[in-house]
Amino acid sequence: MSATATGRAAVARGRLPLGVYLLSFSLFSMGSAEFLLAGVLPAVAADLRITLASAGGLISAFAAGVVIGGPPLAIMTLRWPRRTTLVVAQAAFAACVAIGILTDSHPVLLVTRFLSGLAYAGFWAVAAVTAIGLVSADRTARASGVVVSGLSLAMIAGGPAGAMISYFTGWRGGFWAVVALTVAGAVLTLVALPAAGGHGQAGVRGELRTMRRPQLWIVYAVTLLSTAAYMISYNYLAAFLTEVTGVPGVWVPVILTLFGVGAFAGLSVGGRIADRLPTHALLAGALGIAACSVLLAVLGRHVAAVVPLVLLLGVAGFVLNPAIYGRVFAIASGAPTLAGATTVSAFQLGISLVPVPAAVVLDAAAGVAAVPWIGAGLAALTVVPVLLDRWSSRRTGWQTPGRP
Repeated sequence: MSATATGRAAVARGRLPLGVYLLSFSLFSMGSAEFLLAGVLPAVAADLRITLASAGGLISAFAAGVVIGGPPLAIMTLRWPRRTTLVVAQAAFAACVAIGILTDSHPVLLVTRFLSGLAYAGFWAVAAVTAIGLVSADRTARASGVVVSGLSLAMIAGGPAGAMISYFTGWRGGFWAVVALTVAGAVLTLVALPAAGGHGQAGVRGELRTMRRPQLWIVYAVTLLSTAAYMISYNYLAAFLTEVTGVPGVWVPVILTLFGVGAFAGLSVGGRIADRLPTHALLAGALGIAACSVLLAVLGRHVAAVVPLVLLLGVAGFVLNPAIYGRVFAIASGAPTLAGATTVSAFQLGISLVPVPAAVVLDAAAGVAAVPWIGAGLAALTVVPVLLDRWSSRRTGWQTPGRP
């Protein structure tokens, strides 16, 4: 039985096709490199004889590649078959990571981190479009949620496991594991995914014309604001736990893992409700982030309250993601590639902008205890474009997701 026929049989039995889960695995493999570096940063700095701040620039280089890489790569590969685009992106990613860990040069490593971010963005964008092409129109949000769940698994398991490998083998060991998993994912992609035609049948003009729709930019505003809202608390959670809550340092990684567990649960729940009730999922996520952030700020000194709130923040933060993708692919149903790639950039931009408002609070001597208040404010702002999207949808008529 062909890959396409197998996928259709799975859908007929009410399950998502194997290809959707394969794309999730590949995103897990590649995404683990993003979360692994933070765990081995001191070792990288010591080995390359650079400062910790310079080593931290490697994280920024990867993020910059993801932010700017998705849209132009989506345009460049519009006429390529989806499977070809995915495999090329995986091969380029694996090659860049391998070159980076073979060098002792900080500038070379910096460049390879940027290029691997570009490849990662290109894969993520096309993977989302490929996933919705494998399922019926009423299951696009769920399929997108499953694919993105690979990223939360990378946060929960990939990054920590890679750091553990690096602890015993040197910092390069964890990244070699990432290379091996990425190559395995590329081979499985060749075997299991159908060799579909170009993923940009609408052409460059059609894709650019779709990007002029105001509703898309409303959803991108939801993406950026909501991502920044939960990531600002997550990024400073280790300092918050030790300085405000008084948690011993040994327990911090365990509590941080709870956020990833919550994220996975949020994606699972969001994927099941977003196709039918996208606005409800978006509002529940935004209001949930706001509530968790306020409670963290108010109850930050009480460990019994903070621990479950970290879990719930992960749930609230990621319950929006399937609905975001569902809305994007509903609005851009005829030309989804560039729109999907821009969604990836909006997610990463939301993460990248987090240090700016946080620095304002920290420099004002308010302390890390005030950081969750910023998250609450950003979450409250998220409600505005969510309601605007709902009003716009009712005004123009609800658009049903189509298969690209």
